[in-house]
Amino acid sequence: MISVLVVDDHELVRTGICRMLEDHPEIDVVGQAESGEEAILLSRQLQPEVVLLDVNMPGIGGVETTRRLLQSVPNTHVLAVSGLSEEPYPSLLLKAGAKGYITKGAPMTEMVRAIKKVTQGGKYFSADIAEQLASSYLSDHQQSPFDSLSEREMQVAMMVVNCVSAQEIADKLFVSVKTVNTYRYRIFEKLNVDSDVKLTHLAMRYGLIKL
Repeated sequence: MISVLVVDDHELVRTGICRMLEDHPEIDVVGQAESGEEAILLSRQLQPEVVLLDVNMPGIGGVETTRRLLQSVPNTHVLAVSGLSEEPYPSLLLKAGAKGYITKGAPMTEMVRAIKKVTQGGKYFSADIAEQLASSYLSDHQQSPFDSLSEREMQVAMMVVNCVSAQEIADKLFVSVKTVNTYRYRIFEKLNVDSDVKLTHLAMRYGLIKL
């Protein structure tokens, strides 16, 4: 039996995935989490073999969750499950340590196949994700201006566009508000924007957030 923790901030999606996986004889759903912070705590307690992780969540988000989770529970395999299939998210998740990335539109048979693959030491990507990663690797130019951001800058940027206050960001990332504002300045400079609104519009344009 493969032990799995399901992480998604949408209860309906999370519950649906759990119910479908529970019907599979080789998979044991050991828990659910609605945020990255909760996922890290539960992973320490439950030691799941696989964490099915939504990418675009409130709070510290999928990339930072992956990084922290694997620091705490290095034997766990993170498999990203997201409605966001555009770069730079797949590349960022890979750099953070995820072993695979599938879209939420994938059939349950593919999700089970991906879970088995990563527990066997391999990697698994939905076909469209694999194609994008290959194109990004072969390209001589950046596919998105967000590629220029560091992992932490990307994390702060996504919290800003999701209307998280500077104080909340500071609390979640264990830094000062001054440090958060420094990150915002660097993000604005790299992306050539001068306001949170323009940053949000840019994120929408490149498919990082939904309307």
